[in-house]
Amino acid sequence: MKLKWTALGGLGAMVLLAGPVMGQTPPSRQGFDIRVGAAPAPVRIGGQTRLVHELQLSNFAPTALEVRRIEVIDGATGQVLTDLQGSALDAALGGSRTVPASAFVLVYLEAPVDGPAPDRLRHRLTFAGPDGRETVVENGEVRIDRAPLPLLGPPLRGGPWVAVYQPDMERGHRRVAYAVDGQARVPGRFAIDWIKVDETGATGRSGESRLDGNLSFGAEVLAVADGVVAATRDGVPDPADLSGVDRVALEDATGNYVAIDIGGGRYAFYEHLSPGLRVRPGDRVRRGQVIGALGFTGQASGPHLHFHLSDAPEPLPAEGRPYVLEGFRVVGRYPSIQAFGRGEPWDMATEADGEGPSFPAHNVVVWFEDPPTVDR
Repeated sequence: MKLKWTALGGLGAMVLLAGPVMGQTPPSRQGFDIRVGAAPAPVRIGGQTRLVHELQLSNFAPTALEVRRIEVIDGATGQVLTDLQGSALDAALGGSRTVPASAFVLVYLEAPVDGPAPDRLRHRLTFAGPDGRETVVENGEVRIDRAPLPLLGPPLRGGPWVAVYQPDMERGHRRVAYAVDGQARVPGRFAIDWIKVDETGATGRSGESRLDGNLSFGAEVLAVADGVVAATRDGVPDPADLSGVDRVALEDATGNYVAIDIGGGRYAFYEHLSPGLRVRPGDRVRRGQVIGALGFTGQASGPHLHFHLSDAPEPLPAEGRPYVLEGFRVVGRYPSIQAFGRGEPWDMATEADGEGPSFPAHNVVVWFEDPPTVDR
């Protein structure tokens, strides 16, 4: 028999919906506390609108529990937007479906939306204990963030530039939460590492160990919107060559960075810049203005520009937020981040890869339009 629970008045208030045999009290069991992190906002990624968010599952049972199914539901209509089972569920969980007693796990969700986005979501979870008996609970209601997404300009010039990220990468930005001030957040939820390549997929001259042999190194980095510089870090030197540096402390992982307050509680973040930034905190900047140069500082395996948008001018205690990028043309894509890492040539673009204004799909190759020259 399956048991189905629904929440009344918040977490912890549950009503048994499965009909018991007359005169019998149905068995109860401890299970998961289900919560949602940052409220999702509809964002167009590679030609499809998605609701990117995470479920936070805490096991309150005295034994391990197995997650068997997760459904993302339109809170108004009851329509199932995403139904995760099998390998898709494994990918969302990032590994094992078994959650030990008193353990916590994040579930990474990207619910596709055809047509208008719903006003709210709920989540239905099917799990089982050691006896194999399944329990179904619904909780984790969240209202959709309807605020208009910021429309940003190119962070770089020309190309081709690869939008290096992959949502299911175990230690990719999307799947790294930080709890440095008493609250877990995902600042890199919509982070992209921009790396320049040539027509063969090479990132620099073969066998060249000098920094200036890398195609990305030294590229001008641009303000993506008008705003005020909220925070910077400068003075961290680039390494002597492409062999890089030893692993750095968590607080130093960004290297040199710039955070720009673009209004509406949103901050544009640029990391791994070369020393000698062109801006300081308090400076007003205009879209297209040069703010620094792409470098190789902090925790990085090679020169690249890490860019993301967040809700605070801090590298770690901030939630990553979506945005729309314009001024780019998709010219190709890599089938996977592994193919890019192997230095393979990129494939030609397809219609499914999407065009701006949108959030670039993972591992697409783009060409940025040159914005007008902006003087300080």
